[in-house]
Amino acid sequence: MSAAGSPGVHEAGQSSPEKEESSRRGTTVALLTIFAIAIVSVLVAYGAHSQQQQQQQQQQPPQQQQQNNNNEAASSYYSGWLPAKATWYGLPNGAGPYDNGGACGFKHTNQYPFMSMGSCGNEPIFKDGKGCGRCYQIRCLSSSNPACSGMPETVIITDMNYYPVSKYHFDLSGTAFGRMALPGLNDKLRHAGIIDIQFRRVPCYFPGLTINFHVQHGSNPFYLAVLIEYEDLDGDVVQVDLMESRSAYGPPTGYWEPMHESWGSIWRMDSNRPLQGPFSLRIQSDSGKTLVANNVIPANWMPNTDYRSYVQFS
Repeated sequence: MSAAGSPGVHEAGQSSPEKEESSRRGTTVALLTIFAIAIVSVLVAYGAHSQQQQQQQQQQPPQQQQQNNNNEAASSYYSGWLPAKATWYGLPNGAGPYDNGGACGFKHTNQYPFMSMGSCGNEPIFKDGKGCGRCYQIRCLSSSNPACSGMPETVIITDMNYYPVSKYHFDLSGTAFGRMALPGLNDKLRHAGIIDIQFRRVPCYFPGLTINFHVQHGSNPFYLAVLIEYEDLDGDVVQVDLMESRSAYGPPTGYWEPMHESWGSIWRMDSNRPLQGPFSLRIQSDSGKTLVANNVIPANWMPNTDYRSYVQFS
């Protein structure tokens, strides 16, 4: 009995090789199914995210999309000559505004390096202040006005144009407007009032100058406002960070704190405690270039004072 029954006990109590192989196949199929479901879930989620992004872009107002395109074209060094309108203001041979300044905060724009060759720019050019200090070549062609020379002249953005008459509008100083004319026809061109011009962005170069930091009137131990000017190449500043010192004669703290754009090319730091100089400033241009002016503003700084650095982008 026991000998005859042994095969039956073996088949009932242990797995045969065929059953083990079937079990492994079943486990493999289950794992592959779970993996496939996971892949499909990821693809579905990615597709939904992409569709949402496309919908958001499509929902963006056409005016905003056009504004973004205008900003990019005006900011690029590679857009070539773009069409614009030009007007002028101030004295015929002046620097623009009566106080030699404007919405960028620059002063003495009748002196080097501005030399009265300043311009207001509408928003794609002014860029809410981040276009301050940029350089553009402008020219007018004889096909627009017989007094035009067609020769390019370089202007610096020093102010905001609040009433544009075209997609791109340069409201030039009287000096800059007349500079586009043939010799002896400066006044004749200015009498036109408004003309068609072409413009393109170019690097700025201010030979003999390093970046200047002007501490603004009204600054105090709890509030520091700084005008930044004379940046070669990009000409603008899009980010500024400040580092304090541990004491008037001590080392820097090692911590950079972001400043806030106040208006134009003026950046500020607000504090609920007295700020401790000397101050180091780290600035970044719109092309991503970064410079550090170490201890450029001394501990005994004074408002309405220039502090010239030893650094320059070029």
